Amino acid sequence: MSDVTQVPTSPADDSVEDGPVAPAEAHGGEHAVAVAAAHGVDTMFTLSGAHVFPMYDGAVHADPPMRILDVRHEQTAVFAAEAVGKLTRVPGLAVLTAGPGVTNGVSAITQAQFSGSPLVVVGGRAPANRWGMGSLQELDHPPLLAPVTKLARTVQTVAAIPESVDEAFRVAAAPHRGPTFLDVPMDELFNKSAIHPLSDAGSAGAALRRTPVQPDPEALTEIGALLAEARRPVLVLGTDVWADGAEEAALRLVETLGLPAVTNGMGRGVVPGGHPLLVTKARGAALGTSDLVVVVGTPLDFRLGYGVFGGKEGAPAAKVVHVADSPAQVSRHADLAASAAGDLTLALDGIRSGVEQQLRKPDWAAWVEELQAGVRAAVERDAALLSAEADPIHPARIYGELVPRLAEDSVVIGDGGDFVSFAGKYVEPQRPGGWLDPGPYGCLGAGLGSAIAARIARPSAQVVLLLGDGAAGMSLMDVDSLVRHDLPVVMVCGNNSAWGLEKQPMQMLYGYDVAADLAPQTRYDDVVKALGGGGETVTDPKQIGAALDRAFDSGKPYLVNVITDVDAAYPRNTFGV
Repeated sequence: MSDVTQVPTSPADDSVEDGPVAPAEAHGGEHAVAVAAAHGVDTMFTLSGAHVFPMYDGAVHADPPMRILDVRHEQTAVFAAEAVGKLTRVPGLAVLTAGPGVTNGVSAITQAQFSGSPLVVVGGRAPANRWGMGSLQELDHPPLLAPVTKLARTVQTVAAIPESVDEAFRVAAAPHRGPTFLDVPMDELFNKSAIHPLSDAGSAGAALRRTPVQPDPEALTEIGALLAEARRPVLVLGTDVWADGAEEAALRLVETLGLPAVTNGMGRGVVPGGHPLLVTKARGAALGTSDLVVVVGTPLDFRLGYGVFGGKEGAPAAKVVHVADSPAQVSRHADLAASAAGDLTLALDGIRSGVEQQLRKPDWAAWVEELQAGVRAAVERDAALLSAEADPIHPARIYGELVPRLAEDSVVIGDGGDFVSFAGKYVEPQRPGGWLDPGPYGCLGAGLGSAIAARIARPSAQVVLLLGDGAAGMSLMDVDSLVRHDLPVVMVCGNNSAWGLEKQPMQMLYGYDVAADLAPQTRYDDVVKALGGGGETVTDPKQIGAALDRAFDSGKPYLVNVITDVDAAYPRNTFGV
């Protein structure tokens, strides 16, 4: 990658008899694509729209050409670009046509904001020379996007496109990561302007050489002292540990100190599944009876009890430490014993050094053994459900068959409510960067876009998409995109014919439920087959394994539609409020 972003030149006649050579020109789409490519983008996710035709022309004529992956719904394009950002840690690119093209992408953009996913969205816009006259799909997008992006603005002229796109990528990639949005008037996107290199200060190369922000050394020393004093500490590792490239430092901290860890989000796999210090299966005891919880790279939201730990089984309230990739991410509602913000590799290594500098060397062996016993007990309890032969099928049985079949490099994607909650309980990735879920925004329908992205970002890996039947109804048409672009993915649908996450709480509150049932035993596999993929429905638990084998061997998008027990609800501790 060049340290100076340069828009590729168009063919030009160099033979000028006298006078200086006029700089070559490129249209707005060429400018935008060249800058995106300089930032590492190789795929543009989109759904065709005339307002953004120059973006496609720029991709086709780039050297090398940029892949254009078109989908059946704009939300899928943005979900795919967001997932690329999550998996590669390079901002993904979605290009949306004006008006409904942009508004169809808002939920996916918002998911990226909540999840801290690096993402750039370029929208079309009604032409400037017709603005206010009522041209097709005339809408001022940035005010809609500003609350859910790091940057949202209109690029008013073709000449401003290179610097603006460069800024959008740099802002999206900088901690705390997130989405940025630009729209460009249609006439300006078609217009041409001279090609000039960006300034070195604003170049993509300079952005990639970003100097890590050093956390406050005194704060790290303080956290190290708190750990050294603790008798029952727990480390929580979240998505930003992966996003900030701090997975090796996190594992060093865990293994060097013998510190028990719980993982969530894309923090899964940072401590490999089965590691003796991974105690996620004993999470309740770990967080409920700890005296110090150090949370790194994830907000203290509903998934972590809003930052209130300890207090169970007679234990006092735990002290809480929050470590984030940027100051604005440090919790302002929780009662913190200490906090730090900055580059997470530097933070984690600094905390480790802070502990090692203490005169008192902590001995957590008894605490670790207690948690390991809890993990073993959970494994024993889970064994019965993972092998259950109940009729209808208990959803856990699906994971009893799936988990042994997952490769070490697998990418597992969750898109659903109760069915995916079971996945969070039973699937423990062996590597970091192998788990995708909607994150704290809880947006259903992200799965097909994530599957498209995973197959592109990890072409040799297993890609498994776990769908609730409710989520399947939101995005299954984009199996067409998987088929057209030759992207084989194994899909497993836990089909309980209901909105299970809503049905059970409503019955608990009112003694009845409404608007919670779906058509019984819908053949979602037939939908996939009609779109050119493969699939089958399974009603016998003994047939799940063989169906999964056929799916993995098929070499095409394949859906295993498993009919499950609607009454087998996930035993959750929170409903997110």
